[in-house]
Amino acid sequence: MSPVTAGTAGPEQAALPGRAPLSRDRIVRAAIELIEADGPEALSMRRVAAALDVAVMSLYNHVPNKKALLEGVAEHVANQIDLADDPSAPWADRARALLRAHRKMAHDFPRSLTVVLTHKVDTPAGLRPAERALAVAEAAGLDGPTSVRAMRAMLAYAVGTQMRELRVAETLAHLDVPQAESFARLDPDEFPHVIALASELGENDPDADFEFGLDLLISALERIAESQSRSRSRE
Repeated sequence: MSPVTAGTAGPEQAALPGRAPLSRDRIVRAAIELIEADGPEALSMRRVAAALDVAVMSLYNHVPNKKALLEGVAEHVANQIDLADDPSAPWADRARALLRAHRKMAHDFPRSLTVVLTHKVDTPAGLRPAERALAVAEAAGLDGPTSVRAMRAMLAYAVGTQMRELRVAETLAHLDVPQAESFARLDPDEFPHVIALASELGENDPDADFEFGLDLLISALERIAESQSRSRSRE
């Protein structure tokens, strides 16, 4: 049995002809592919090694353990948010662009999003969306404490809507009975509104729902900003 097949991290594995050298980035990307295919619970160092066609022990030259690998996944996915910004644009447009970019990242990596939310990202990648949201809140004219709350509300909305979309998609995929039939079985005395709007509830347009909620959020922030501006003018 060779040292490689015995589980040692032989350097020759990282430099076979036609194969890219093994690196932390390659390992993290392979982990993300596995997570997106089968979910975070299916991830293991052994499966990542098999996907890369290397010995398991060779991974430990680049990531010390599974926890570090998951942190790498969280960091990589968080870095996929397009944070391009135009400071000269109206703050509401900047806010919309930020939340849409965050949603796109979550849409591109739906199962890895769970890893992002459950593993602290201590690198700048974890703070860049917050920095951008705070800058937008400042441009809107919000004071410091309100800017922090606005930032949290914006990012929570971006993440929350995507998590809801995932739950709805999974629920619909596992329904044994069509949704219309499920509504038809409800007690009309207890669920009069659900039954009356069953057709509308049965429709699912995530993009329209997201934009509707985004309009509500921006409108609320505009009202708060206007109120604070009037208060400062009276001082």
